[in-house]
Amino acid sequence: MTDTLTQNAPDMSAIPADELARMTDDIVAALKTVYDPEIPVDIYELGLIYKVDIDDDRNVAIDMTLTAPGCPVAGDMPGWVENAVSTVGGVASVKAKITFDPPWDQSRMSEEARMAMNMW
Repeated sequence: MTDTLTQNAPDMSAIPADELARMTDDIVAALKTVYDPEIPVDIYELGLIYKVDIDDDRNVAIDMTLTAPGCPVAGDMPGWVENAVSTVGGVASVKAKITFDPPWDQSRMSEEARMAMNMW
């Protein structure tokens, strides 16, 4: 799985490097609390999170996808993500947006997700 968290380079950010690193770790931990209800793996390990941007004002923008365009929780999942990430200390606001470009496929899953689903 590729690293999906992005932010300004620490030396160019208004956020101190140690705080930015803590926020990044805490955002990943928060994302790992959100599960696709049909798959027993969190959305981060599934590879549903395409991009997370943290701006200088501590606003977080998330680009995410779903396993299928007709997913029954399509209207709810961005709110679940926003609620989870909004609990991270230092985050001012969170906006999650669904995209299907590129479409999700199983190659985006982490090794941990493949193990959990017995997909070898």
